[in-house]
Amino acid sequence: MTRQLPGSRPGRVIATDLREEMQRSYLEYAMSVIVGRALPDVRDGLKPVHRRILYAMHELGLMPDRPYRKCARVVGEVLGKYHPHGDQAVYDALVRMAQDFSSRYPLVAGHGNFGSVDNDPPAAMRYTECRLSTLSHRVLLEQLSEEVVDFAPNFDGSHIEPTVLPARLPILLLNGASGIAVGMATSIPPHNLGEVVDGLLALIDRPNLSPEELLRWIPGPDFPTGGQIVDSQGIREAYLSGRGSITLRGVAHFEEAQPGKGRHRRPALVITEFPYQVNKAAWIEKVAELVAQGRLSGIADLRDESDRKGIRVVVELKREANPQEVLQQLYELTPLQSNFGVILLALVDGKPQQLNLKQILQHFLQFREATLNRLFRAELQQLQRKVEEVAGMVLALANLQGVIDLLQQASDGATAKAQLQARLGCTPQQAETILAMPLRRLTALERERLQQEQSQLQARIEELQGLLSDRRKLLNYLKKELRHLKKTFGDPRRTQILSKAELEAEQA
Repeated sequence: MTRQLPGSRPGRVIATDLREEMQRSYLEYAMSVIVGRALPDVRDGLKPVHRRILYAMHELGLMPDRPYRKCARVVGEVLGKYHPHGDQAVYDALVRMAQDFSSRYPLVAGHGNFGSVDNDPPAAMRYTECRLSTLSHRVLLEQLSEEVVDFAPNFDGSHIEPTVLPARLPILLLNGASGIAVGMATSIPPHNLGEVVDGLLALIDRPNLSPEELLRWIPGPDFPTGGQIVDSQGIREAYLSGRGSITLRGVAHFEEAQPGKGRHRRPALVITEFPYQVNKAAWIEKVAELVAQGRLSGIADLRDESDRKGIRVVVELKREANPQEVLQQLYELTPLQSNFGVILLALVDGKPQQLNLKQILQHFLQFREATLNRLFRAELQQLQRKVEEVAGMVLALANLQGVIDLLQQASDGATAKAQLQARLGCTPQQAETILAMPLRRLTALERERLQQEQSQLQARIEELQGLLSDRRKLLNYLKKELRHLKKTFGDPRRTQILSKAELEAEQA
């Protein structure tokens, strides 16, 4: 096969090996999918589409305390400026971030029909509305600036976008991630915020902590739909090696049901929680199909009594049926018990890497420490400029009459600036500040306020210099921040982890 090289003379043809060309082109395509679409970044736990949606909402001012805006407006902003792909793909990603049964900690607050656990589709984007959730604003976007994280040009160079968000918590673990790239896939389960923070605090205090010891603080995943984990060995394998399988099952209990007037009470199996990503409506259809085929016995009736308060699926049993045997059949023949395959794969420095639990936490802590250093350096530079300006105003007030005489005699602003620098010994920036001082700053009260502001600025500068020069102080600040976030956003565990003793007692 031959091809025309860019810049070559017309009519000049250079022979190219087809195999080499296909290998090169396929590798470029594969890396584009891996880095640009399918895999999350270990630092902020987001894929590019999710990061661009949140950034676009931030730029539109859709804060948690602002009114909701149409999702179509957000999708249009994302497509036009940052993500040159299909609108439905962007909307699907936005919807998933708003679903409390898909995301353990939703990053988008939705208003309208965003689908259901029965796999009902969301309403069209022209009907639904959204804004940032409190957690995404506080944890991902509150500290966003060009001084804190790197920005890069968008697809056509007309705008810039962040390459990563300044995450204050490891969203990769909190909400998990799933994606299929070229030749690889990721499947990370969600976790409990309080437990993840406890693990981070333990790792800060004891950097040599083994991955197995981390299980004391992070015992296992915590799914938004609850359920039970019945195989702790799968958790251990996944956390230590980065790959494993976790057995999940729904939560059920037995009741006595009254089928109708004048009829005898029957035993009933009531299911209140399903395994993560199990479609309730599809599960009910599956059970009905098995009963019709004669593969599932002992069931007299099946109905869905779920409402806004929660899930409640009632399986009425025949009087002669053994409830425990029917439950075991449901575990074996239906997705009421299923396996969640864990693959802890994420982008590290732009390259896909399979990680264990400790490595994910370590990469996040390294990123957060670097982010805090950049944040404090930027604040320090800003405060140093501010304290210089305030010092110039204090200096002018201390020599007020001389400054007034100088200004009256100066022929223009440039001359006044030069004479201020010569007479007061101030910097060019301070001279500019003095020239721009409003008359109200000349009062005695304003003079006292300036002196207070100067002392407050100096105290903060010393605090920042201490944080930047002493890593131990920086880590203590990080620990304090993590504890505050845990207190603000932490909630109880939803997924129960059954021990061997509990499992045996339940089966007895």
